[in-house]
Amino acid sequence: MAESELIVSMYVVAALFFVVAAVYSSVGLGGGSSYTALMAILGFSTLAIPFVSLTLNLIVTSVGSFNFIRNRHAQWRLILPFVLSSIPMAYLGGALDLPKEVFYGLLLVSLVFVAARIYLWQDTSLRLDFSPRARVIVAVLAGGILGLVAGIVGIGGGVYLVPLIIILGLGSQKEAAACGAIFVWLNSLSGLLARLQYNAIDITAYWPLVAAVLLGGFAGSWLGAFRLAPRTMDRILGVIILVAIVALLRKVLG
Repeated sequence: MAESELIVSMYVVAALFFVVAAVYSSVGLGGGSSYTALMAILGFSTLAIPFVSLTLNLIVTSVGSFNFIRNRHAQWRLILPFVLSSIPMAYLGGALDLPKEVFYGLLLVSLVFVAARIYLWQDTSLRLDFSPRARVIVAVLAGGILGLVAGIVGIGGGVYLVPLIIILGLGSQKEAAACGAIFVWLNSLSGLLARLQYNAIDITAYWPLVAAVLLGGFAGSWLGAFRLAPRTMDRILGVIILVAIVALLRKVLG
C-alpha cells in the first residue's frame, strides 16, 4: 500500500511504532499484536500487515534474544518443545494467502485473546501441576498453534507464551521472557521466509517503520525503564488493541 493511501503519514505511524517497540522489547516481546492492530486501523493491506509485522518482530526480538542469551537466561530445554512445532507451522501460515475476510476474522480472534490477556488475565501466580511428559505435550501443541497464527497474522505469540510458561511452572520470569523473545524471533523468521517465497511485498516502502522499531528495540532493551510498571504499560497498549477490535468488527460485519 502506498504511503499516500494511508490515513496518516508513514512518519506518524513510525513514531507510534517506536513507542511500541521500546515498551515491548523491555520485557522480551516483539510487539506484533500492536503493530497489526495499528496497521489494520490505518488501512494497510492484508498482504502487507503480516509481512511488515513479521519483519518488525524479527528486528525487535533480535536485540532481546541476543541480550537474554548473552546473560544466560535462555534455557534451551524450555525453548525447544515450543519451537520444534512452531517453526514449521509458522512457515505454513506464511505460505497461505487467505481471503481478506478470513484474514480479518483470524486477526480479530487473535486481538480478542490479547485484550483478554491484558485486562482479564493479570494474575500469573497460578501453578498447574503437570507431569513432565504432559508439559512437553502442552508445549508442542501450544507452539504449533502460536506458530501458525504467527505466520498468518504476524503476531509472534510471545504475549501468550510468557504467562503460559509461568503458569505451567516451567521457568522464572527472566527465563520466560527469554523463551518468548527467541520464540517470536524464530517464528517471525520462519513465517517471513515463507512470505518471501509466496507472498512477498516491497519492504523498502516501509523503511520508516523498520528504522523506528530498530531504534525503539535498542532503547527499550538498553534503558529498561519501562519495567517499572509493566501492567500499566499493558493496559495503555491494550487501548490500541480494543480500538482495533472495534475497527475490525466494523470491517468484518460491514
